[in-house]
Amino acid sequence: MNYPNGQQKVTTNHVVQKQDNRMFSNRGMSLEDDINATNEFYLETNQAVIHKKPTPVQIVNVHYPKRSAAVITEAYFKQASTTDYNGIYKGKYIDFEAKETKNKTSFPLANIHEHQINHMQKVIDQQGICFMLIRFTAHDETYLLDAKALLTFWNLKQDGGKKSIPYDMIRNQSQLIPFHYQKRVDYLAAVDKLYF
Repeated sequence: MNYPNGQQKVTTNHVVQKQDNRMFSNRGMSLEDDINATNEFYLETNQAVIHKKPTPVQIVNVHYPKRSAAVITEAYFKQASTTDYNGIYKGKYIDFEAKETKNKTSFPLANIHEHQINHMQKVIDQQGICFMLIRFTAHDETYLLDAKALLTFWNLKQDGGKKSIPYDMIRNQSQLIPFHYQKRVDYLAAVDKLYF
């Protein structure tokens, strides 16, 4: 068979198997990718409706090198974002932030912004479920830290205390979330333990 550009279609009868050489400890996925896949699983199995919040962006300049290939050359955030994810689970509002760190010994509070802390406090004030998922990439571990605990660490920092949360404190005050293949970051199991 010939295509319009003159090339011929080549058909073969052999099947090439693709090997997955990823190791369990080096999945190559970001925390956000893992959460998005987990949220999709939760939605498909009617466990929860949780989505990533879009970040509002103001597009200022677009370059059109071709009719079908527009390139955004300048854009700005319209407003400061709040947290990464929100939704509903067992009739309760859920709102959370997700962060990764390469640091082995602590989670730097500089990774969180004051407007995010203020938003988390407002969610707590309305009896919503609010937390942070923290992945220590060096340890290949993900933890769920309740927002109330996070706010305590934040307030201590504001009063001149530590500018990070020690890894050991996170291990002791958070829920470890094991990796699963279908629901990679099964944070709802930790939510059940902490809030229900």
